[in-house]
Amino acid sequence: MTLSLALLTSVLTTAHGDPLNPDPSVSADPANTFYSPGLIGFLGTFILVVGAILIIFDMVRRVRRINYRAQIQERLAAEQASTTGIDGGSSAAKQPVSPEDIAPSKSSRTRPAPPAKPTRNKASD
Repeated sequence: MTLSLALLTSVLTTAHGDPLNPDPSVSADPANTFYSPGLIGFLGTFILVVGAILIIFDMVRRVRRINYRAQIQERLAAEQASTTGIDGGSSAAKQPVSPEDIAPSKSSRTRPAPPAKPTRNKASD
């Protein structure tokens, strides 16, 4: 069946010429030819651009978070150096300090009392 269909198609194209270019002597001018990827090409490009923008925003957020953590580590190291009397030029002050080293232990922290519950004034009818 497919062989006969292919044969029929080839006979029709040779008898009537190329269906896309009916007059073989006239070639299509590339300047007048319209090439477009269509809707599928537009949607593919749009999705690619949106994905790239989302990845860039995520990268910027992560880099800022790393910079803020480095700044906090520097502040904690400077604060620890000033409280313990270590000068800023020693190698001990340049080592990263974790927040657990400076923060008080959990046993010394006390939680504040919860707020009192509001009371309702019920009017008797």
